[in-house]
This record gives sequence, C-alpha cells and structure tokens, in this order.
Amino acid sequence: MTTDTTKEKGEGSGVPFYDDLENLKKLCDFLRSKNGPPVREALLMEKRVHYLKGEKLVNFMFEPKKGVKWPKKLPKFESRQDAIAVCKELCKHQFLLRSEKRGKGDLGVSRVREFDEAGYFTWLYEGDKTVSHVMTTLLIVGFLFCVCFPIWPAFLRLFVWYMSVTFLLFTFGLITLRGFAFLFIWMIGFEFWFLPNLFDESLGFVDSFSPVYSFESTKPGQLPYRIGVAVAFFSFCWWAITQPSEFDGFVAAQGDFLKDLYAGTLLSDMSQSDKENIDKPKVQSLEDLLKSLEDDMENENFRKEVDEEEKLESLLDNLVGTEENVEEEEE
Repeated sequence: MTTDTTKEKGEGSGVPFYDDLENLKKLCDFLRSKNGPPVREALLMEKRVHYLKGEKLVNFMFEPKKGVKWPKKLPKFESRQDAIAVCKELCKHQFLLRSEKRGKGDLGVSRVREFDEAGYFTWLYEGDKTVSHVMTTLLIVGFLFCVCFPIWPAFLRLFVWYMSVTFLLFTFGLITLRGFAFLFIWMIGFEFWFLPNLFDESLGFVDSFSPVYSFESTKPGQLPYRIGVAVAFFSFCWWAITQPSEFDGFVAAQGDFLKDLYAGTLLSDMSQSDKENIDKPKVQSLEDLLKSLEDDMENENFRKEVDEEEKLESLLDNLVGTEENVEEEEE
C-alpha cells in the first residue's frame, strides 16, 4: 500500500501506520462507532447488515464533518488517494465487502471485489467480540438460574418475590402518576408528560429516559373534551367526600390487597406446609395407612350397629302395630 499518511511502528521502522493489521482494526473500530460515517440497514443473504457508499466513506476519512473528534492515536489522511488506498486495504482484509443493490433494503454480493467510490460496501468487521461472548454467557447462565427456581433456597425465592412485587407496584405507581399529572395539566390547556419516551420501543434504554419531561400547548378543538373530563373528575371527588364510608372501604380493600400480594396469599390457596412439601412424593406412610384402615373398620362397625338398631326399632313398631290392630278388632 502506498500512502503518505504514516506513523512508524517502533523505532526506526518505515512501515506505514495502516499497513499494520492491528492499527487497521483500530481505524475500523472508530469508523464503526457512533462518531463514524452514517450507515444504512439492509438484508444480505437473509442477514441484516450495515452498508454505505464508497464515496461517503472516502469523504468522511479525508474531510470529517465538524464536531467529529478524530482519535489522537490515528493519523489523519492528507489526500483522497491516501483514504482510497486504506479503503482498498479494508476490502483486501475483508473488513468491507462490495455489494450490489437489488431493491429497497436488499443487497447482493458483487462479483467485483476492488474498492470503487461509486460502489456500495457492506461492513463485515464486527470488532472485538469479547463483550458479546460475555453477555451471551451471562444470558445463558441467567436463563438456567431462572429455570432452577423451584430448587432455590427459601430466603432467595422470598427475596425475588418481594423484588418482583415492589417493581410491579413501582411501575404501576409511575404510570398512574404520569397519567394523573397529564390529566390535571391537560384540563388547564397544556400537555405535560414526565419521561415522554419511557415506553418508546424504537429507542434504547438510555434514550428512553431522555428528555425528562415535555410541555406543550393542547391542540385546538379539545375544549369540550377537557370540560367533560373536568366535570367527571370533580364529580368523583365530590362522591369521595360525601360518601366517606364507601371510599374508606375502597382504600381499606386496596391496603388488604397489597398485604396479600406481599404475603404471597393472593394468587395461591395452598397452605404453607403444602408449599414446603410440594416436591415430596404423594405416598402415604405406613402409619397413615393403618390409621385409615382403622377408621374404615370403625365406620363399618358403626354402620352395623346402626343397622341393627334400625331393625330392632322396626320390629318393635310392627309388634305395637299388631297389638293395636287386635284391640281394635275386639272392640
């Protein structure tokens, strides 16, 4: 590779900086970062990839946009030819793959492999995969750990239950507070949202918490709806004030619900002994079998005694009945 953009490796070395594969990887790490050139998504052989045009890559490497901080450890390119030469090295080491556009969002592999500013190139370089492997390992371990929940210690299962219930109540409380805050301010004539992007699935975890709030005027034509909601809300407040017993009962029911939820008795009708012995085989012991046998024999004896008493009573009733009939005939 012939390029004037050089940085010697070691003392007295005249090898260009980007001839070193490790230095080339550092350049790719920068180009693939958020500060790198913009890329587009497409499908290449049924795999989602990122691609860009060769001209845009050369322009970025030769004249980065304002606000882009070029790494101090990487030498800048003094001419477009130097940038093109490094791009050819990227294709040579298969960090970039030349592609052809088949349609919107669809790419195909090009037969021409050399770099050209007019062509489209797909990024094959994925950087250091150590973090990815660690995250995958943690995901597998976490999945196995969750699957083994029935054999967890009792204190750990109780801790997870409390944490889950607390997180659920916190999420429900946050949603409720956001809704009430929006409702109150919307009735005045403004739209206020706390964490407006909290439930936006298209954003990342950090971006979901930005901005903290949004405050805008309501759109025209919403006055009748705002008046109707205000009347309904103040009617509910009047009911809560004039009917304290019913409202207090509602609050007490909510408190009992939370207590049952934390106690774990809301979703289960099993006794504590049944929960502790849930993994034990359901086989009766010898003592239980003997006891049940004795109970059956006692029940049978009791039934026999009852049957005999019923027979004696029926015989006595018959004798009394015959004596009464004889007396009636004599009269």
